[in-house]
Amino acid sequence: MKSPAQNMRGYFGVGAEGISKSVNLGGLLRSANAFGASFAFTVGADDRALEMRSDTSKADNHLPVFHWMSADELQLPKGCSLVGIEILDGATDLPSFPHPLRCAYVLGPERGVLSKEMAARCDHLIRIPTNFSLNVATAGAIVMYDRVRTLGRFAPRPVSQGSEAVELAPHIQGQPKRRRRQG
Repeated sequence: MKSPAQNMRGYFGVGAEGISKSVNLGGLLRSANAFGASFAFTVGADDRALEMRSDTSKADNHLPVFHWMSADELQLPKGCSLVGIEILDGATDLPSFPHPLRCAYVLGPERGVLSKEMAARCDHLIRIPTNFSLNVATAGAIVMYDRVRTLGRFAPRPVSQGSEAVELAPHIQGQPKRRRRQG
């Protein structure tokens, strides 16, 4: 049986700019692996963060992890939107954000914000509506969960407390559609 993350269309990657703590990078990569990310990356990471001793899932054995020195070096697949995650005025609140089918999420550093260069490269800027900043790994996991929740195939949530969720009908593949040539 496929996990809900495997039933999503499209792909995503996740990374962090200026990350300095290996425990945060390890936690972010573990979550990326668990939520079905296609790739992960760092931009301008501190060398100590790259030790990744805390990634017990060994995510770098299961998905590509890229390391770039600057926002200018960052290379994404063709058609991949860059989505910055940061507490910034004008950023879209996560619950209102329509996740692109093909995107890479980039989080700001532990003690700072996305660089001006990185923010300028972003196609979208989103924020998690919290009272204060969250840990990088935690923020990344929340965004990945929201992606799986909104783009995955799940039964609708019950409207009232105590109600039972309605079972989602199994997907049935339809007949092939034949197109007529025009001309």
